Amino acid sequence: MGSLKLVMALIPLILLFSVCEAEQKLSTKECENLGFTGLALCSDCHTFAEYIKDQELVSDCLKCCAEDSDDATSKVIYSGAILEVCMRKLVFYPELVGFIEEEKDKFTSVKVQYAFNSPPKLIMLDDDAQPKETIRVDNWKREHILQFLKEKVKPASDS
Repeated sequence: MGSLKLVMALIPLILLFSVCEAEQKLSTKECENLGFTGLALCSDCHTFAEYIKDQELVSDCLKCCAEDSDDATSKVIYSGAILEVCMRKLVFYPELVGFIEEEKDKFTSVKVQYAFNSPPKLIMLDDDAQPKETIRVDNWKREHILQFLKEKVKPASDS
């Protein structure tokens, strides 16, 4: 019975530690090294958490995000994207290979660009086809890339 009381006494402390850890912000460089160069809004991290069930990754995202100033900003939609990868390193990313070979054609406004020694990343484009946000996708699964692009990229118009 004594161990139950100890556990119950520790729960608030554990919760406080979890909240404090999530509040700790990382530097831009630390975030880039973790692969969060463009996931700027905390609402994106919460959306991310729906698809990625890795608490440590979600926690890192929350340490790198900015609070949403307006709910409309969390609904940012891009006109297109570039999936930039190094062709020589593709062998290490079978999920990306699967996406490129079998799924990419579903997204006519998403292009694949090969750049020597580039880590896998999505470069999100504005209406003028200018880069607005860069998101590392090293460890993303194919279904996560698909869901992210469905939510964040406008369908291409048939003009």
